Amino acid sequence: MHSPKKLLIINPGSTSTKVSVFQDEHNIFTESIFHDAPELLKYPTTNHQLPMRRQVILDVLHSHGLTPGDMDVFVGRGGCAYSQAAGVMEIDQRLNADTAADKGGSDHPAKLGVMLAYALGNEYGKPAYTVNPTNVDELWDYARITGIAGLYRRAQTHVLNQKGIAAIHAGKMGRSYEDLNLIVCHVDGGITITVHKGGRMIDSTEGAGGDGPFTPTRLGSIPIMEVLQYLDQGHTTGEMRAMLSRSGGFVSHFGTSDASKIHAMAASGDKKAATVWNAMIYQLCKSIGAMAAVLEGKVDGILLTGGLIIYADIIKGVEARCGWIAPISVYPGECEQEAMAQAVLEVLQGSRQANRYTGEPVFRGFDWE
Repeated sequence: MHSPKKLLIINPGSTSTKVSVFQDEHNIFTESIFHDAPELLKYPTTNHQLPMRRQVILDVLHSHGLTPGDMDVFVGRGGCAYSQAAGVMEIDQRLNADTAADKGGSDHPAKLGVMLAYALGNEYGKPAYTVNPTNVDELWDYARITGIAGLYRRAQTHVLNQKGIAAIHAGKMGRSYEDLNLIVCHVDGGITITVHKGGRMIDSTEGAGGDGPFTPTRLGSIPIMEVLQYLDQGHTTGEMRAMLSRSGGFVSHFGTSDASKIHAMAASGDKKAATVWNAMIYQLCKSIGAMAAVLEGKVDGILLTGGLIIYADIIKGVEARCGWIAPISVYPGECEQEAMAQAVLEVLQGSRQANRYTGEPVFRGFDWE
């Protein structure tokens, strides 16, 4: 007889920590704890947030009469190690160490999911997994090349939610995910716009790398000359790195990453808030248009998902500028907790094989190098 498994799902993001407990497929609870940017900016690096995020998890469990010792498996959102293939991956010492050291070249709070799951797994003698981390690499070669020899664009996007929503959408359409050409937009504290073709993410904005629209916490794409002039004015590279994923966007303009506050200001007639808010939507639409060109206009659907898709003006803005490209479907929020739980449950039940971390990136350069 099958013995039910309790899964603790840990999902640290740029503006929140989401915590869920599943018993097999049943979601016992999910809680999302918001962290405003000024709170997180007290920590010099993302790694320094680890004790705080751990305490958040413990407090949430305690409020439900649970402890980590009650869990059978720990599952953490991941990223920041060397690039990986899609799917479920066991968290071992090497993956944990490479994640903590940002071997993949980025520093995003999602990494803390791996680190927390690994620490709790070791402490309580239980297995730990990650699912579709932010650095899954399925890019095609044209998306990698830059104008600097030997410098390549990285795969860095909201893989977990995007692939989950794409699969849900395909099911609603009575189609296979692998048979669709989709532009999937994750719009939240971070924003990424990704082309899904043949079941693979062949191109994407690198949201945490200074690419695509600015967001509540990120600076977005800026011409390099403007960045150099900004640094020449006495600003530091450390400041710029922080603005990539923690102190850019709304935080830079308003001192907060709370989108609800900025939206309320814009709705009440604040000219600056309205202009900045609408500029974010405008830049989102520009990125969607670019990704439509990648697909040569053969787009089966544009999917809008993420926490900010609760705002009707974002949807209307995309419809106005991009509705001519393809049908637009809206999936507010995200399915990350469910996607992690289901994928790991399939591993536990033997219907899916977990990957092993290789300690080497998916892409290692071109043959001519």
